[in-house]
Amino acid sequence: MRAPQVAVVGGGLAGLAAAIACQDAGARVTLFEARARLGGATWSTERRGLRVDNGQHVFLRCCSAYRGFLRRLGAEDRVFLQDRLAVPVLSPGRRRPSWIRRAPLPAPAHLAPSLLRFAPLPFTERLRAARTVRRLGALDLADRALDGERFGAWLEAHGESAEAIDGFWDLLVRPTLNLRAREASLALAAKVFQTGLLEEASGGDIGWATVPLQELHAEPAAAVLARGGSRVLLRSRVAALEAAGPSRGPALRVAGARVEADAVIVAVPHDAAARLLPPGGALDPASLAGLGSSTILNLHVVFDRPVTSLPFFAAVGSPLQWVFDRTRGAGLEGGQYLAVSLSAAEEYDGATTETLRDHFREVFRQLLPAARRAALVDFFVTREPAATFRQAPGSGALRPGPGDAAPGLHLAGAWTDTGWPATMEGAVRSGRAAAESALREAAARGRPAPPARSRATAPPCAAQNPMQRSPTCPSP
Repeated sequence: MRAPQVAVVGGGLAGLAAAIACQDAGARVTLFEARARLGGATWSTERRGLRVDNGQHVFLRCCSAYRGFLRRLGAEDRVFLQDRLAVPVLSPGRRRPSWIRRAPLPAPAHLAPSLLRFAPLPFTERLRAARTVRRLGALDLADRALDGERFGAWLEAHGESAEAIDGFWDLLVRPTLNLRAREASLALAAKVFQTGLLEEASGGDIGWATVPLQELHAEPAAAVLARGGSRVLLRSRVAALEAAGPSRGPALRVAGARVEADAVIVAVPHDAAARLLPPGGALDPASLAGLGSSTILNLHVVFDRPVTSLPFFAAVGSPLQWVFDRTRGAGLEGGQYLAVSLSAAEEYDGATTETLRDHFREVFRQLLPAARRAALVDFFVTREPAATFRQAPGSGALRPGPGDAAPGLHLAGAWTDTGWPATMEGAVRSGRAAAESALREAAARGRPAPPARSRATAPPCAAQNPMQRSPTCPSP
Protein backbone atom coordinates (compact mmCIF):
# COMPACT_ATOMS: atom_id res chain seq x y z
CA MET A 1 0.00 0.00 0.00
CA ARG A 2 1.40 3.36 -0.93
CA ALA A 3 1.93 6.17 1.55
CA PRO A 4 -1.14 8.24 2.44
CA GLN A 5 -1.51 11.68 0.89
CA VAL A 6 -2.11 14.40 3.50
CA ALA A 7 -3.08 17.98 2.70
CA VAL A 8 -2.34 20.58 5.38
CA VAL A 9 -4.19 23.90 5.22
CA GLY A 10 -2.23 26.64 6.97
CA GLY A 11 1.47 27.21 7.50
CA GLY A 12 1.59 28.50 11.07
CA LEU A 13 3.23 26.56 13.89
CA ALA A 14 0.33 24.11 14.11
CA GLY A 15 0.38 23.43 10.37
CA LEU A 16 4.15 23.13 10.21
CA ALA A 17 4.22 20.75 13.18
CA ALA A 18 1.46 18.66 11.60
CA ALA A 19 3.13 18.57 8.18
CA ILE A 20 6.51 17.54 9.59
CA ALA A 21 4.92 14.87 11.82
CA CYS A 22 3.07 13.41 8.83
CA GLN A 23 6.21 13.54 6.69
CA ASP A 24 8.23 11.82 9.42
CA ALA A 25 5.59 9.07 9.53
CA GLY A 26 6.04 8.42 5.81
CA ALA A 27 3.08 10.36 4.39
CA ARG A 28 3.20 12.43 1.24
CA VAL A 29 2.42 15.99 2.31
CA THR A 30 1.20 19.08 0.49
CA LEU A 31 0.92 22.25 2.57
CA PHE A 32 -1.27 25.12 1.36
CA GLU A 33 -0.63 28.60 2.78
CA ALA A 34 -2.69 31.60 1.69
CA ARG A 35 0.02 34.13 2.48
CA ALA A 36 3.38 34.63 0.86
CA ARG A 37 5.18 33.35 3.94
CA LEU A 38 5.14 30.61 6.54
CA GLY A 39 5.08 31.10 10.30
CA GLY A 40 1.48 32.12 10.95
CA ALA A 41 1.29 34.38 14.00
CA THR A 42 5.10 34.34 14.39
CA TRP A 43 6.48 36.46 11.59
CA SER A 44 9.24 38.96 10.94
CA THR A 45 9.71 42.01 8.79
CA GLU A 46 12.22 44.80 8.20
CA ARG A 47 11.87 48.43 9.10
CA ARG A 48 14.57 51.00 8.42
CA GLY A 49 17.20 48.32 8.33
CA LEU A 50 16.03 46.60 11.54
CA ARG A 51 14.90 42.97 11.58
CA VAL A 52 11.84 42.98 13.81
CA ASP A 53 9.20 40.44 14.82
CA ASN A 54 5.49 41.13 14.87
CA GLY A 55 5.67 40.73 18.64
CA GLN A 56 7.65 39.22 21.46
CA HIS A 57 7.05 35.48 21.85
CA VAL A 58 8.42 33.48 24.78
CA PHE A 59 8.32 29.88 25.93
CA LEU A 60 9.03 28.04 29.17
CA ARG A 61 11.25 25.10 29.95
CA CYS A 62 8.10 23.03 30.51
CA CYS A 63 7.11 23.55 26.85
CA SER A 64 8.42 20.14 25.82
CA ALA A 65 6.56 19.88 22.50
CA TYR A 66 7.72 23.29 21.30
CA ARG A 67 11.29 22.65 22.35
CA GLY A 68 11.14 19.28 20.55
CA PHE A 69 9.87 21.10 17.47
CA LEU A 70 12.90 23.40 17.58
CA ARG A 71 15.18 20.37 17.86
CA ARG A 72 13.50 18.82 14.82
CA LEU A 73 14.13 22.06 12.91
CA GLY A 74 17.76 22.17 14.04
CA ALA A 75 17.06 25.59 15.57
CA GLU A 76 17.77 25.01 19.26
CA ASP A 77 20.87 27.16 19.06
CA ARG A 78 18.73 30.13 17.96
CA VAL A 79 16.99 30.58 21.31
CA PHE A 80 18.07 31.52 24.81
CA LEU A 81 16.70 29.64 27.83
CA GLN A 82 17.36 30.83 31.36
CA ASP A 83 19.41 28.58 33.62
CA ARG A 84 17.14 29.63 36.46
CA LEU A 85 13.89 31.62 36.45
CA ALA A 86 14.55 35.26 37.27
CA VAL A 87 12.05 37.98 36.40
CA PRO A 88 12.84 41.60 37.32
CA VAL A 89 9.67 43.51 38.11
CA LEU A 90 9.76 47.30 37.92
CA SER A 91 7.25 49.74 39.33
CA PRO A 92 7.14 53.55 39.33
CA GLY A 93 8.87 55.17 42.26
CA ARG A 94 11.05 52.17 43.12
CA ARG A 95 14.74 52.44 42.35
CA ARG A 96 15.40 48.72 42.32
CA PRO A 97 13.42 45.91 40.76
CA SER A 98 11.66 43.27 42.75
CA TRP A 99 12.39 39.74 41.56
CA ILE A 100 10.43 36.59 40.94
CA ARG A 101 13.17 33.98 41.18
CA ARG A 102 13.33 30.28 41.78
CA ALA A 103 15.41 29.35 44.78
CA PRO A 104 17.43 26.09 44.97
CA LEU A 105 14.53 24.35 46.70
CA PRO A 106 12.12 21.63 45.53
CA ALA A 107 8.83 22.69 43.98
CA PRO A 108 6.66 24.39 45.07
CA ALA A 109 8.87 25.86 47.83
CA HIS A 110 11.26 27.22 45.19
CA LEU A 111 9.12 30.34 44.71
CA ALA A 112 8.41 31.09 48.36
CA PRO A 113 11.48 33.26 49.13
CA SER A 114 10.93 35.65 46.22
CA LEU A 115 7.19 35.79 46.81
CA LEU A 116 7.71 36.73 50.46
CA ARG A 117 10.09 39.52 49.35
CA PHE A 118 7.86 40.83 46.55
CA ALA A 119 7.95 44.53 47.47
CA PRO A 120 5.01 45.78 45.33
CA LEU A 121 2.66 43.92 47.70
CA PRO A 122 2.32 44.61 51.44
CA PHE A 123 3.73 41.78 53.54
CA THR A 124 0.31 40.51 54.64
CA GLU A 125 -0.71 40.27 50.98
CA ARG A 126 2.45 38.28 50.21
CA LEU A 127 1.62 35.76 52.91
CA ARG A 128 -1.93 35.44 51.63
CA ALA A 129 -0.67 35.01 48.04
CA ALA A 130 1.66 32.22 49.17
CA ARG A 131 -1.30 30.36 50.71
CA THR A 132 -3.36 30.93 47.55
CA VAL A 133 -0.59 29.51 45.40
CA ARG A 134 -0.73 26.30 47.43
CA ARG A 135 -4.50 26.10 47.02
CA LEU A 136 -4.17 26.70 43.29
CA GLY A 137 -1.67 23.88 43.06
CA ALA A 138 -4.14 21.50 44.71
CA LEU A 139 -6.88 22.01 42.11
CA ASP A 140 -7.71 19.03 39.90
CA LEU A 141 -7.10 20.05 36.28
CA ALA A 142 -9.37 17.18 35.17
CA ASP A 143 -12.32 18.80 36.96
CA ARG A 144 -14.43 20.24 34.15
CA ALA A 145 -16.22 22.52 36.60
CA LEU A 146 -13.10 24.71 36.75
CA ASP A 147 -13.76 25.79 33.16
CA GLY A 148 -16.96 27.51 34.26
CA GLU A 149 -15.34 29.69 36.92
CA ARG A 150 -13.63 33.06 36.65
CA PHE A 151 -10.14 33.10 38.08
CA GLY A 152 -10.76 36.54 39.55
CA ALA A 153 -13.85 35.36 41.42
CA TRP A 154 -11.93 32.35 42.75
CA LEU A 155 -9.12 34.62 43.97
CA GLU A 156 -11.58 36.94 45.71
CA ALA A 157 -13.25 33.96 47.37
CA HIS A 158 -9.86 32.99 48.79
CA GLY A 159 -9.22 36.43 50.25
CA GLU A 160 -7.10 38.02 47.53
CA SER A 161 -7.46 41.80 47.45
CA ALA A 162 -7.90 43.96 44.37
CA GLU A 163 -4.33 45.18 44.91
CA ALA A 164 -2.99 41.62 44.83
CA ILE A 165 -5.07 40.57 41.83
CA ASP A 166 -3.92 43.55 39.79
CA GLY A 167 -0.36 43.74 41.15
CA PHE A 168 0.66 40.09 41.30
CA TRP A 169 -1.77 37.61 39.75
CA ASP A 170 -2.36 39.73 36.66
CA LEU A 171 1.40 39.96 36.15
CA LEU A 172 1.59 36.22 35.44
CA VAL A 173 -1.84 35.41 34.01
CA ARG A 174 -2.34 38.25 31.55
CA PRO A 175 0.66 37.51 29.29
CA THR A 176 -0.02 33.76 29.22
CA LEU A 177 -3.81 33.81 28.76
CA ASN A 178 -4.07 37.17 26.95
CA LEU A 179 -6.80 38.10 29.38
CA ARG A 180 -6.89 39.86 32.71
CA ALA A 181 -6.82 37.59 35.74
CA ARG A 182 -10.28 38.84 36.74
CA GLU A 183 -11.78 37.60 33.44
CA ALA A 184 -9.76 34.44 32.75
CA SER A 185 -10.86 30.83 33.02
CA LEU A 186 -9.91 29.25 36.34
CA ALA A 187 -9.08 26.01 34.53
CA LEU A 188 -6.52 27.68 32.26
CA ALA A 189 -5.08 29.84 35.03
CA ALA A 190 -4.58 26.72 37.15
CA LYS A 191 -2.87 25.05 34.20
CA VAL A 192 -0.48 27.99 33.86
CA PHE A 193 0.53 27.92 37.51
CA GLN A 194 0.64 24.16 38.00
CA THR A 195 2.54 23.20 34.85
CA GLY A 196 4.57 26.36 34.48
CA LEU A 197 5.53 27.10 38.06
CA LEU A 198 4.56 24.45 40.59
CA GLU A 199 5.08 20.91 39.29
CA GLU A 200 8.79 21.19 38.47
CA ALA A 201 11.09 23.83 39.92
CA SER A 202 12.67 24.44 36.52
CA GLY A 203 9.40 24.47 34.57
CA GLY A 204 9.01 28.25 34.56
CA ASP A 205 12.48 29.14 33.24
CA ILE A 206 11.88 31.59 30.38
CA GLY A 207 13.20 31.31 26.83
CA TRP A 208 13.03 33.49 23.73
CA ALA A 209 14.40 33.74 20.23
CA THR A 210 17.78 35.34 19.64
CA VAL A 211 17.11 35.64 15.91
CA PRO A 212 14.09 36.93 13.98
CA LEU A 213 11.19 34.48 14.16
CA GLN A 214 11.33 33.91 10.40
CA GLU A 215 14.78 32.41 10.91
CA LEU A 216 13.62 30.38 13.90
CA HIS A 217 10.44 28.79 12.51
CA ALA A 218 9.57 29.42 8.86
CA GLU A 219 12.89 29.02 7.10
CA PRO A 220 14.14 25.87 8.88
CA ALA A 221 10.66 24.26 8.68
CA ALA A 222 10.53 24.89 4.94
CA ALA A 223 13.97 23.30 4.59
CA VAL A 224 12.90 20.21 6.57
CA LEU A 225 9.80 19.77 4.42
CA ALA A 226 11.75 20.26 1.22
CA ARG A 227 14.34 17.66 2.21
CA GLY A 228 11.55 15.19 2.92
CA GLY A 229 9.91 15.69 -0.46
CA SER A 230 6.85 17.54 0.80
CA ARG A 231 5.34 20.34 -1.26
CA VAL A 232 4.81 23.81 0.19
CA LEU A 233 2.49 26.03 -1.86
CA LEU A 234 2.43 29.67 -0.85
CA ARG A 235 -0.22 32.14 -2.03
CA SER A 236 -2.56 29.16 -2.27
CA ARG A 237 -5.82 30.02 -0.53
CA VAL A 238 -8.18 27.13 0.13
CA ALA A 239 -11.75 28.18 -0.66
CA ALA A 240 -13.73 25.19 0.60
CA LEU A 241 -13.44 21.74 2.16
CA GLU A 242 -15.34 18.52 1.60
CA ALA A 243 -15.64 15.74 4.14
CA ALA A 244 -14.86 12.14 3.23
CA GLY A 245 -17.70 9.95 2.04
CA PRO A 246 -18.32 6.19 2.01
CA SER A 247 -16.37 5.75 -1.21
CA ARG A 248 -14.20 8.84 -1.42
CA GLY A 249 -11.64 10.74 0.61
CA PRO A 250 -11.85 14.35 1.74
CA ALA A 251 -11.10 17.16 -0.68
CA LEU A 252 -10.39 20.86 -0.82
CA ARG A 253 -10.93 23.48 -3.47
CA VAL A 254 -8.09 25.84 -4.31
CA ALA A 255 -7.73 28.16 -7.31
CA GLY A 256 -10.80 26.58 -8.89
CA ALA A 257 -9.41 23.04 -8.69
CA ARG A 258 -10.75 20.17 -6.61
CA VAL A 259 -7.84 18.56 -4.76
CA GLU A 260 -8.30 15.11 -3.21
CA ALA A 261 -6.32 13.51 -0.39
CA ASP A 262 -6.51 10.70 2.12
CA ALA A 263 -6.71 13.23 4.98
CA VAL A 264 -6.89 16.99 5.35
CA ILE A 265 -5.52 18.86 8.37
CA VAL A 266 -7.13 22.28 8.89
CA ALA A 267 -4.56 24.39 10.72
CA VAL A 268 -6.02 27.90 10.50
CA PRO A 269 -7.50 30.25 13.12
CA HIS A 270 -10.86 29.19 14.51
CA ASP A 271 -12.84 31.87 12.64
CA ALA A 272 -11.26 30.80 9.34
CA ALA A 273 -11.92 27.14 10.16
CA ALA A 274 -15.58 27.97 10.77
CA ARG A 275 -15.82 29.43 7.25
CA LEU A 276 -14.09 26.43 5.65
CA LEU A 277 -15.73 23.49 7.39
CA PRO A 278 -18.63 21.95 5.48
CA PRO A 279 -22.08 21.81 7.09
CA GLY A 280 -23.46 18.57 8.36
CA GLY A 281 -20.40 17.40 10.28
CA ALA A 282 -20.24 16.47 13.94
CA LEU A 283 -18.90 19.95 14.74
CA ASP A 284 -21.19 22.90 14.09
CA PRO A 285 -18.88 25.57 12.61
CA ALA A 286 -21.06 28.26 14.17
CA SER A 287 -20.09 27.03 17.63
CA LEU A 288 -16.52 28.16 17.03
CA ALA A 289 -17.68 31.78 17.06
CA GLY A 290 -18.20 31.41 20.80
CA LEU A 291 -14.44 31.22 21.29
CA GLY A 292 -14.17 34.93 20.55
CA SER A 293 -10.81 36.70 20.42
CA SER A 294 -8.39 38.80 22.44
CA THR A 295 -6.02 41.50 21.24
CA ILE A 296 -2.25 41.84 21.60
CA LEU A 297 -0.66 45.20 20.93
CA ASN A 298 3.08 45.31 20.31
CA LEU A 299 5.08 48.50 20.65
CA HIS A 300 8.49 48.82 19.02
CA VAL A 301 10.44 51.55 20.79
CA VAL A 302 13.88 52.74 19.69
CA PHE A 303 15.91 55.11 21.88
CA ASP A 304 19.10 56.87 20.87
CA ARG A 305 20.95 55.34 23.86
CA PRO A 306 20.52 52.45 26.29
CA VAL A 307 17.84 53.11 28.88
CA THR A 308 18.03 49.77 30.75
CA SER A 309 20.66 47.11 31.27
CA LEU A 310 18.04 44.40 31.84
CA PRO A 311 17.50 41.88 29.02
CA PHE A 312 13.79 41.99 29.86
CA PHE A 313 11.51 43.10 32.66
CA ALA A 314 7.88 43.06 33.74
CA ALA A 315 6.07 46.05 35.19
CA VAL A 316 3.35 46.56 37.80
CA GLY A 317 1.57 49.80 38.55
CA SER A 318 2.34 50.86 35.00
CA PRO A 319 0.64 50.54 31.58
CA LEU A 320 3.72 48.59 30.49
CA GLN A 321 3.49 44.84 30.99
CA TRP A 322 6.50 42.93 29.59
CA VAL A 323 9.44 44.58 27.84
CA PHE A 324 12.32 42.86 26.02
CA ASP A 325 15.61 44.27 24.79
CA ARG A 326 15.79 43.25 21.10
CA THR A 327 18.68 45.53 20.15
CA ARG A 328 21.13 42.81 19.17
CA GLY A 329 18.66 40.48 17.47
CA ALA A 330 17.29 43.33 15.37
CA GLY A 331 20.76 44.36 14.20
CA LEU A 332 20.68 47.82 15.76
CA GLU A 333 24.04 49.49 16.23
CA GLY A 334 23.90 52.29 18.77
CA GLY A 335 20.84 53.07 20.80
CA GLN A 336 18.42 50.51 22.21
CA TYR A 337 15.39 48.77 20.72
CA LEU A 338 12.76 47.61 23.21
CA ALA A 339 9.82 45.40 22.24
CA VAL A 340 6.76 45.89 24.42
CA SER A 341 4.03 43.24 24.57
CA LEU A 342 0.62 44.41 25.79
CA SER A 343 -1.79 41.51 26.24
CA ALA A 344 -5.57 41.92 26.44
CA ALA A 345 -5.01 45.36 24.95
CA GLU A 346 -8.56 46.18 23.83
CA GLU A 347 -8.34 49.45 25.76
CA TYR A 348 -6.05 50.75 23.01
CA ASP A 349 -8.36 49.85 20.14
CA GLY A 350 -8.56 52.83 17.82
CA ALA A 351 -5.59 54.66 19.37
CA THR A 352 -3.31 56.16 16.74
CA THR A 353 0.42 55.51 16.64
CA GLU A 354 1.01 59.16 17.52
CA THR A 355 -1.23 58.92 20.59
CA LEU A 356 0.45 55.73 21.72
CA ARG A 357 3.92 57.19 21.17
CA ASP A 358 3.19 60.29 23.26
CA HIS A 359 1.58 58.23 26.02
CA PHE A 360 4.24 55.56 26.30
CA ARG A 361 7.14 57.99 26.03
CA GLU A 362 5.96 59.39 29.36
CA VAL A 363 5.34 55.91 30.75
CA PHE A 364 8.94 54.92 30.01
CA ARG A 365 10.21 58.11 31.64
CA GLN A 366 8.26 57.31 34.81
CA LEU A 367 9.60 53.78 34.98
CA LEU A 368 13.18 54.16 33.69
CA PRO A 369 15.11 57.24 34.84
CA ALA A 370 17.57 56.86 31.93
CA ALA A 371 14.68 57.28 29.47
CA ARG A 372 14.27 60.87 30.64
CA ARG A 373 17.63 61.73 29.06
CA ALA A 374 17.14 59.66 25.92
CA ALA A 375 15.56 60.69 22.64
CA LEU A 376 12.88 58.49 21.09
CA VAL A 377 14.14 58.02 17.55
CA ASP A 378 11.55 55.52 16.31
CA PHE A 379 8.22 54.16 17.47
CA PHE A 380 5.89 51.86 15.59
CA VAL A 381 3.10 49.46 16.36
CA THR A 382 2.05 45.99 15.25
CA ARG A 383 -1.48 44.98 16.16
CA GLU A 384 -2.90 41.47 16.46
CA PRO A 385 -6.64 42.11 16.98
CA ALA A 386 -7.41 38.37 17.11
CA ALA A 387 -4.12 37.13 18.54
CA THR A 388 -5.75 34.33 20.55
CA PHE A 389 -9.18 32.99 21.32
CA ARG A 390 -10.75 34.53 24.41
CA GLN A 391 -9.62 32.24 27.24
CA ALA A 392 -12.57 33.00 29.47
CA PRO A 393 -14.86 30.73 31.51
CA GLY A 394 -16.66 28.28 29.25
CA SER A 395 -14.06 28.36 26.50
CA GLY A 396 -12.83 24.87 27.32
CA ALA A 397 -16.16 23.32 26.40
CA LEU A 398 -15.99 25.00 22.98
CA ARG A 399 -12.52 23.75 22.02
CA PRO A 400 -12.83 20.77 19.65
CA GLY A 401 -10.46 17.83 19.47
CA PRO A 402 -8.45 17.06 16.34
CA GLY A 403 -10.99 14.58 14.98
CA ASP A 404 -14.19 16.38 15.94
CA ALA A 405 -14.87 18.17 12.64
CA ALA A 406 -16.00 15.72 9.94
CA PRO A 407 -14.76 12.48 8.35
CA GLY A 408 -11.37 13.02 6.76
CA LEU A 409 -10.99 16.54 8.18
CA HIS A 410 -8.76 17.08 11.22
CA LEU A 411 -8.27 20.25 13.25
CA ALA A 412 -5.06 21.87 14.46
CA GLY A 413 -4.42 25.18 16.15
CA ALA A 414 -3.77 26.54 19.63
CA TRP A 415 -7.54 27.03 19.91
CA THR A 416 -8.24 23.29 19.79
CA ASP A 417 -8.51 21.13 22.89
CA THR A 418 -4.85 20.67 23.80
CA GLY A 419 -5.22 21.19 27.55
CA TRP A 420 -2.88 24.17 27.17
CA PRO A 421 -3.51 27.90 26.73
CA ALA A 422 -3.17 29.50 23.31
CA THR A 423 0.62 29.43 23.17
CA MET A 424 3.33 28.19 20.82
CA GLU A 425 3.40 25.02 22.91
CA GLY A 426 -0.33 24.55 22.39
CA ALA A 427 0.02 25.12 18.65
CA VAL A 428 2.74 22.48 18.26
CA ARG A 429 0.86 19.98 20.41
CA SER A 430 -2.26 20.50 18.32
CA GLY A 431 -0.33 19.90 15.10
CA ARG A 432 1.06 16.62 16.40
CA ALA A 433 -2.36 15.50 17.62
CA ALA A 434 -3.96 16.33 14.27
CA ALA A 435 -1.24 14.39 12.44
CA GLU A 436 -1.87 11.33 14.61
CA SER A 437 -5.62 11.61 14.07
CA ALA A 438 -5.26 12.05 10.30
CA LEU A 439 -2.85 9.16 9.81
CA ARG A 440 -4.88 6.87 12.02
CA GLU A 441 -8.07 7.55 10.06
CA ALA A 442 -6.32 7.28 6.71
CA ALA A 443 -4.91 3.90 7.73
CA ALA A 444 -8.30 2.72 8.92
CA ARG A 445 -9.91 3.74 5.65
CA GLY A 446 -7.29 1.57 3.98
CA ARG A 447 -7.69 2.65 0.41
CA PRO A 448 -5.19 4.29 -1.91
CA ALA A 449 -5.93 7.90 -2.71
CA PRO A 450 -5.13 9.91 -5.83
CA PRO A 451 -2.32 12.45 -5.64
CA ALA A 452 -3.24 15.71 -3.96
CA ARG A 453 -3.98 17.46 -7.25
CA SER A 454 -6.86 17.90 -9.62
CA ARG A 455 -7.10 15.48 -12.52
CA ALA A 456 -8.14 18.35 -14.75
CA THR A 457 -6.11 21.27 -13.46
CA ALA A 458 -2.82 21.28 -11.58
CA PRO A 459 -2.79 23.12 -8.27
CA PRO A 460 -1.16 26.54 -8.13
CA CYS A 461 2.34 26.27 -9.48
CA ALA A 462 4.83 25.71 -6.70
CA ALA A 463 7.27 27.84 -8.64
CA GLN A 464 5.49 30.73 -6.90
CA ASN A 465 7.13 29.38 -3.76
CA PRO A 466 10.86 30.05 -3.54
CA MET A 467 11.16 27.32 -0.88
CA GLN A 468 9.85 24.37 -2.90
CA ARG A 469 9.44 23.70 -6.64
CA SER A 470 6.89 21.38 -8.10
CA PRO A 471 8.21 18.86 -10.64
CA THR A 472 5.33 19.89 -12.91
CA CYS A 473 6.37 23.55 -12.98
CA PRO A 474 9.29 25.25 -14.70
CA SER A 475 12.06 26.64 -12.55
CA PRO A 476 11.58 30.29 -11.65
